[in-house]
Amino acid sequence: MTLEILTSDALAPLRHGFFTRRGGASSGVFAGLNCGGGSSDLSEAVAINRNRVAGAMGVKNDRLVTVHQVHSAAVAVIEALPETPLRADAMVTRQPDLALGVLTADCQPVLFADHGAGVVGAAHAGWRGALGGILEATLEAMEALGARRAETTAVIGPTISQRAYEVGPDFLDAFLSEDPDSARFFAAGHGDRMQFDLPGFSLARLRGAGIGQAAWTRHCTYSDPERFFSYRRSVHVGEADYGRLISTIRL
Repeated sequence: MTLEILTSDALAPLRHGFFTRRGGASSGVFAGLNCGGGSSDLSEAVAINRNRVAGAMGVKNDRLVTVHQVHSAAVAVIEALPETPLRADAMVTRQPDLALGVLTADCQPVLFADHGAGVVGAAHAGWRGALGGILEATLEAMEALGARRAETTAVIGPTISQRAYEVGPDFLDAFLSEDPDSARFFAAGHGDRMQFDLPGFSLARLRGAGIGQAAWTRHCTYSDPERFFSYRRSVHVGEADYGRLISTIRL
């Protein structure tokens, strides 16, 4: 099966892609293009998958850069290949021979670009990162490299949608204590449960930060098992582990 790569016109003409799980070498619960070295998948299969992604992005295998994601607001400025993966949840660069990649399985992959300034970024934004400011921090790091906020585009890739994202009262309180207006991103669920709109929240944060354009591809990871890995779905069906999708961008 060939690779399936979702793209956004908003990021054209830069080479980028939100890769689905199709077209990989992994099997079992990881079947397809699992690019997560932190999973219990065979390391050989993950290496093959990452090499296929690098090839699709037109870079050498070692030029596909990922970080050790920790649900933070830390951004790494990539000017050369790091010897070991950096602890961060976003990267920015102005180097043309590097592809920045983030791994997700319900959290948001967010690709950034100011094509005119020659600066790109990639962020892993779960609820903790989005609430903690990873999106704004990525914009600030891009500006430090010469990007212009009003000329920057950000596109959120496949992520868990509101209808699949059930949360409890403590989760809601964490957002309301930060900003009471965040209540608009929660819909009533069963009992005391709520349904959280993670991409809606993140789009509002990006637009509030003054970005030029922000969009979501409108793909839900939870509801499409043929195309996407999903941590929450794997828990609900009792799987022992789960694969990680990769999303990448380069100059």
